[in-house]
Amino acid sequence: MKKALVLGASGGMGYAIVKELSARGIGVVAFARTKEKLEKLFNKDSNVTIFCGDIFSIADLQDAATGVDVIFHSANIPYPEWEEKLPVLVNNILTVAINEQSKLAIVDNIYAYGRCKGKKVKEDAEKSPHTKKGKIRLRLEKMIKESGVSALIAHFPDFYGPNAENSVLHYTLANVVQGKKSGFVGKQNVAREYIFTPDGAKAIVNLALDESAYGQNWNIPGNSVVTGEELIQTIRELTGYQKGLSTVSINMIRVLGLFNANMREVVEMFYLFEEPVVLDGQKYEAMIGPLPRTPYKEGLRQTIDYMKQDKEGGKKA
Repeated sequence: MKKALVLGASGGMGYAIVKELSARGIGVVAFARTKEKLEKLFNKDSNVTIFCGDIFSIADLQDAATGVDVIFHSANIPYPEWEEKLPVLVNNILTVAINEQSKLAIVDNIYAYGRCKGKKVKEDAEKSPHTKKGKIRLRLEKMIKESGVSALIAHFPDFYGPNAENSVLHYTLANVVQGKKSGFVGKQNVAREYIFTPDGAKAIVNLALDESAYGQNWNIPGNSVVTGEELIQTIRELTGYQKGLSTVSINMIRVLGLFNANMREVVEMFYLFEEPVVLDGQKYEAMIGPLPRTPYKEGLRQTIDYMKQDKEGGKKA
């Protein structure tokens, strides 16, 4: 791989993928909507070319993808737009991949697996999503596999990490860093897994560099399962935060949903906070090698340091 395109480069996983590719000396086109954010994130990186465009414009996608070997799709859109717009978006990406004869590496979530009854999920598990969003993700997976494009699909748990602002842990951390009263989404005694975005980026780039990885699904688990109580204790140790952290319950989300369409869509996914889906990474380790696994304390330290620096940079600007 000499050149790659990263869609959604200003988001948490997209940012991490751009940084990982660049660190390996691979030329990267970083694609997102907002020029100012792209410049802030990547203007000092000589391996990165920023491309400000509309993810729904096939002309913009085509221009950005000229001459790339692999397209990394890490872009996302608000939940209320998924049903109508995600199939259009994926179809456009597939069209451009065919035109450019590029491979495709997809950042996917765990929604299509549905309820898993406490068992670690392997890639060959039957996918029986019971939610609208899970069914949409499964439909998109079918589109990709029937397209003829050489593609790999990587399933990740919830993200956290530098610039990963659209995540449940960011909600907790943002208020902590600002010294405000914070909250934790879901029951604090339930063990779940989260993936540090630089670890996820390393894993998907490793897959994209391996010809045998294409045409397959891959599970990329986090470091381990961890309870909210354990995470909160680690956050306190790292920051000295002394205020209480309340539990954000499904009923609170329902109330917020009365005023916010995105929150209304979160309600059906709340089962993941009570019946976590835990990914089995044995296939990756058998075929690719050891999974990148940053301990939670170190991952949180790097994330908090990034947020503090970003906060200070915003004040100076």
